[in-house]
Amino acid sequence: MNRWLWIILIALGLVAPYVLYPVFVMKLLCFALFACAFNLLLGYTGLLSFGHAAFFGAAAYAAGHSIKVWGFPTELGILTGTLVACLLGVVFGKLAIRRQGIYFAMVTLALAQIVYFVALKSSFTGGEDGLQGVPRGRLLGFIDLNDSLNMYYFVLAIFLFGFWLIARIVDSPFGQVLKAIRENEPRALSLGYDVSRFKLIAFVLSATLSGLAGATKAVVFQFASLTDVNWATSGEVVLMTLVGGVGTITGPMVGAFTVVSLHSRLSWMGSWVTVIVGITFIVCVLVFRRGIVGELQELLRRLRGRPTRARPAAAAQPQATKREA
Repeated sequence: MNRWLWIILIALGLVAPYVLYPVFVMKLLCFALFACAFNLLLGYTGLLSFGHAAFFGAAAYAAGHSIKVWGFPTELGILTGTLVACLLGVVFGKLAIRRQGIYFAMVTLALAQIVYFVALKSSFTGGEDGLQGVPRGRLLGFIDLNDSLNMYYFVLAIFLFGFWLIARIVDSPFGQVLKAIRENEPRALSLGYDVSRFKLIAFVLSATLSGLAGATKAVVFQFASLTDVNWATSGEVVLMTLVGGVGTITGPMVGAFTVVSLHSRLSWMGSWVTVIVGITFIVCVLVFRRGIVGELQELLRRLRGRPTRARPAAAAQPQATKREA
């Protein structure tokens, strides 16, 4: 990935808490990591999941419970939540990748609803009240995470690690195989690649990184709730990815910032926020078919005189070819 992009990201991350409310920026970073993890599956493998809230929320509950009830250190609690999401990813992935297209999406949604039902009925999750009072604790035993700046830079480090890992995966030979599967699965299969195995690995990686985002969010806000495992959260991460740009490395980050900012700045409008977000999505689909970042990249290519790339396939056809890379 471009070195200048890393410099800009780190610089913005370092100064952000002095310009914006730190807790708000931490929420942005958590959802940006969630969207980037989801994009690894949709944008680079061509698999549309409607159940990623299961990994996000399950990790939040697992991290919160292990820290609050079992007394785990904060970093170990986040790792516990991430591991739970990874294990769920293995189980769900083995079941879901047997299907393709809309059937894959519906299987992931059904499995996610099972997780929602467990969270609703289980005593350790707090049911409808959620898991509250999760302590932030101390990082490495001596850094007080109750201090907003300390907590912010910890979250920033987690986000940068997750984003770096995703960028490395995309640029690796493994990532190139994922793109080949997205573009033309039968051809990748004819070349001797174990397509099902690559899909499963991509699914598990996406679930694990989504869990990392969810576990971190639980520590930031000190609670985990049914909203984290609700189907609407799965829909929001799809929206973030599409608005920012499917199959672009920074697109989901921009989409997450856009959607979370809209929810925050327009919260005074109540339920009308959903309408505004829906209108934003419609405008992006009609005007920015490649997403915000995808359209900017296309504009730069035209200015440089390079040939135009094909538009990415619609979300309803995740197995189609010619998606923006």
